[in-house]
Amino acid sequence: MKMTSSAFQEGGMIPSRYTCDGEDISPALAWTDPPDETQSLALICDDPDAPMGIWVHWVVYNIPRDARGLVESFSKDKTRPDGTMQGMTDFRRIGYGGPCPPGGTHRYFFKLYALNTGVKLKPGATKQELLKAVEGHMLAEAVLMGRYQR
Repeated sequence: MKMTSSAFQEGGMIPSRYTCDGEDISPALAWTDPPDETQSLALICDDPDAPMGIWVHWVVYNIPRDARGLVESFSKDKTRPDGTMQGMTDFRRIGYGGPCPPGGTHRYFFKLYALNTGVKLKPGATKQELLKAVEGHMLAEAVLMGRYQR
């Protein structure tokens, strides 16, 4: 499985449009080749360089197995018509929260998981709740890392 974005290259700078300094909208993401056994997908975006420890920017789960990406400016709805659900970020809200480092250059990891099951969580779950729910169900992982500097 491989994940890309039309907004930035692997290891490249994330444009300010996708940050708190811009429109704070999610970048478009695309992926290829989840395993045949995939039943759903989940995505977590976090910043391991945050001063208070890892900062969670986005939690998405129950993405349909046939999905091959998320559109730019993905809605902040808790639940989408296709069953996709979003969780709580460290900004204490549902949906994408863009890079907003206090200073310096931070790394932002978009991690996509192919799962052999659907996620039995209500909308608004935390990263920790999601990771616990999918433990033992991950078939594959794709990671895309971007950077942002203030």
